Amino acid sequence: MRIGLTGGIAAGKSTVAAHLKERGAFLIDYDQLAREVVEPGSEGIREIVEEFGSEAEQSDGSLNRKWMADHVFSSEATPNAKQRLDDIEHPLIYRRAQEVEQQIAKKSSSGPIIVHDVPLLAEVIDTIPFKFDHILTIEAPEEIRIQRMMETRGMTREQAEGRIQHQSSREQRESIADVVIDSTQSIEQMFDRLDMLFAQWQ
Repeated sequence: MRIGLTGGIAAGKSTVAAHLKERGAFLIDYDQLAREVVEPGSEGIREIVEEFGSEAEQSDGSLNRKWMADHVFSSEATPNAKQRLDDIEHPLIYRRAQEVEQQIAKKSSSGPIIVHDVPLLAEVIDTIPFKFDHILTIEAPEEIRIQRMMETRGMTREQAEGRIQHQSSREQRESIADVVIDSTQSIEQMFDRLDMLFAQWQ
């Protein structure tokens, strides 16, 4: 069974993903895959440098994340910068996810529950090469998410708002999901709901 997991930035998706993994689900973390496909010397970093210029790469060969964030997510970014980056990264990420699924299938004797943790699932639902049995979205009010990003990630309000603006809206995420989890409820309530869902999937 393949589960899609998404949610607004800083809504609590990582907490949900960790809990499902504890229950026995196999987790494919697309943020982790996104880091892997732009490691020094990778095909991804080479293509990004070709597209955005040498400033996208640091002296040690790693991706210059601050420079990229300023040129892709900030108010000064060119209108199509994010699309240009997505066009490079997404095919590489999907290919890696398919490889991970194949590895899971080899290791698991029974039908595994595989959770694809995809922050931008609503944006890529028409192009991602997977069909999901269920899709969960984790949601919290925008102001709470902004405060979380400022407190836990050291972002300014402008940076936090910029990240939200470059994501799908709550309405778009909920339109593709068959389960909506409110992360403003107590952690116990949220985990109880997840446990009930996991039992149904099993």
